[in-house]
Order: sequence, then C-alpha cells, then structure tokens
Amino acid sequence: MNENAHQSFTELEVWKKTGLLKNEVYELVKTFPLEEKFRLTDQMIRSSRSINSNISEGHGRFTYKDQLHFCIQARGSLSETYNHLIDALDCRYINGEQLTYYKTKIDEVERLLNGYISFLRNNL
Repeated sequence: MNENAHQSFTELEVWKKTGLLKNEVYELVKTFPLEEKFRLTDQMIRSSRSINSNISEGHGRFTYKDQLHFCIQARGSLSETYNHLIDALDCRYINGEQLTYYKTKIDEVERLLNGYISFLRNNL
C-alpha cells in the first residue's frame, strides 16, 4: 500500500511543479496565431494537462505498480510537451530563449518525476 496514502496528490512537489508548467504553457499558447487554436495550441494544452492528470490518477491507485504506470505516462506527456515547444520554435511562435526557459522547467519537472518513479520502483 502507498505510504503517501494519507497525503493528497496536491501536496506532492512534482504535482505542484507540473501545475506551474501547465499554467505557463497555457499562457504561452495564448500568443500563438488563431489558426493554431485546434492544432498546436490544443495539443500543447492537452499534453501539459496530462502530466498533472496522470500523476494525480496514479496517486489515487492502490498499488505502487499502478502508480508507477501513471507516472511513466506522465513522463511521456512531459516529453510530448517539450516536442510541441520545439514545433512552436520551428514555426517561429517562440524564440530560442523561450525554448531554453521551458526546457529548464521541463528538466526540473523530469528530475522530480524520475525521483518519484524511483521511489515507486523501490517499493514494488
């Protein structure tokens, strides 16, 4: 059973950091051209939200194995979000400095997420 069962997912540092990233991505895509609303903008919002959603859903599962599965899904969504940011750079919706800024945020979230994944693996 999860030792963190008494703790809400909202108390997890990794969930808090992914929430900040999600919010920043949401603000960023508001600057994209309107024709991207149902393309890149939507994809970026969905992938960044998916990181938080998977962490919270995994936290609500009973076993470490289930929690691990959802955290690995979250890591995939984190990579997807970074890929979309690279697409935004390629389309010239953001510049290199902005991409570097978001990459730093993504790296921080990835470190926290990898730490949480290691914790879960060690408790299998």
